[in-house]
Amino acid sequence: MIIVNVKENESLDKALKKFKKKFEKTGVVKELRERQSFTKPCIKRRQQVIRAAYKQFIQAESIA
Repeated sequence: MIIVNVKENESLDKALKKFKKKFEKTGVVKELRERQSFTKPCIKRRQQVIRAAYKQFIQAESIA
């Protein structure tokens, strides 16, 4: 359960913004989207390897 502490003079917009930020950090929406379709473990692993190679390439490019 997400709890947002609202100060006395704080507007509703700020409280809503805090709630949205906390909700996004929990990763509920991301997990829901992932569960909508099944991806095979080998494909997940392949995507991880591709992401890692891309990150490594970007990091090496920024250093040089």
